[in-house]
Amino acid sequence: MIPRYAREEMTSIWSPETRFKIWFEIEAHAADRMAELGVIPKEAAASVWEKGRSAKFDVARIDEIEREVKHDVIAFLTHLAEIVGPEARFVHQGMTSSDVLDTCLSVQLARASDILLKDVDRVLAALKKRAFEHKMTLTVGRSHGIHAEPTTFGVKLATFYAEFERAKKRLLAAREEIAVCAISGAVGTFANIDPSVEEHVAKKMGLAVEPVSTQIIPRDRHAAFFAALGVVASSIERLATEIRHLQRTEVLEAEEYFSPGQKGSSAMPHKRNPVLTENLTGLARLVRMCVIPAMENVALWHERDISHSSVERGIGPDATIHLDFALNRLGSVIENLVIYPDRMRQNLNRLGGLVHSQRVLLALTQAGASREESYSLVQRNAMPAWRGEGAFLDNLKSDADVVARLKPAAIDALFDDAHHVKHVDTIFRRVFGTA
Repeated sequence: MIPRYAREEMTSIWSPETRFKIWFEIEAHAADRMAELGVIPKEAAASVWEKGRSAKFDVARIDEIEREVKHDVIAFLTHLAEIVGPEARFVHQGMTSSDVLDTCLSVQLARASDILLKDVDRVLAALKKRAFEHKMTLTVGRSHGIHAEPTTFGVKLATFYAEFERAKKRLLAAREEIAVCAISGAVGTFANIDPSVEEHVAKKMGLAVEPVSTQIIPRDRHAAFFAALGVVASSIERLATEIRHLQRTEVLEAEEYFSPGQKGSSAMPHKRNPVLTENLTGLARLVRMCVIPAMENVALWHERDISHSSVERGIGPDATIHLDFALNRLGSVIENLVIYPDRMRQNLNRLGGLVHSQRVLLALTQAGASREESYSLVQRNAMPAWRGEGAFLDNLKSDADVVARLKPAAIDALFDDAHHVKHVDTIFRRVFGTA
């Protein structure tokens, strides 16, 4: 993660100050429940809260201690003892480091999810607004990058809206799966800590209880979480790639907003490059590269090892920070996207009506020709038009075999663009609930 692609709200979740604050809250809530159970004095639990709640944990001091003890949680507990005093000996009773580390990571990922969900809502709102704005704006649909049949730019955006609706559902499911607490002690047996401590901490931290932990929260949960982020990143890239293609000089049906004073090239003053969507393509790669390490973290040794730890220290911040930045950039791109309906119409007509070839094919079959004959008749008139040799409509009307099956007026009717948009309202109702 570098500051260029980071937003403060998300980065603050991963700061050392936030991490130590969460560690303290986990320990203090656990102490409260242990005091209720009579395991530690109530005065000790109260003192932990009183002295620790307002404390500003000294990151440099914790790092100094860790350099000596070579253990981050012990370094934190040692510093906490410096703040709390003798009552700190009652902190962390029956707990192990993973109880703190894993529960903290769950809190951080859940909070990160909440931000990402807000980000997706921004993208959805922008897509919906622009989709309705261009609901009936005709454009050419492309398959394999080649003109296929007419569609509308609104329908094009509706496909992305539906995709990001699924993204939202995936993020909600990922948040639910990752937001679990484990306070079960060494090897997860609760031998030295009552299970009700875990339940109490989970409730206070807004988490569910991990049904069975092996000293750590099973990493299939984390794998599913990062996989969900990877899919969202791929959806970002798909939309970004569409915009990049539409901005190509030869197409130029839509382009990123180019602000006053903006410059596209250090060498060529005329350039207006799709830099934002190209950047989104790169950011999507960074998010997806976190998925495989998360998958590989699932298979740990026995009840635990720490081979996952270094991975998660990197991919936790990296994936969430990059995805947060990307979603917000994407929202801005869609909100400000410059759209050119006239150019869309120009491109749609570029091949002289070839986009209506299927209608002619079907009409010929309905007029009695076999599908093979119909295909041959249409193709022999389409290919010259493809090469710029006459207009497709004129070629068809000049073909005696075609006219023998279809009258010229019937052929003209097959070139009506309205045919291709007659079910747009149905698509919009399916996607948005209203047309």
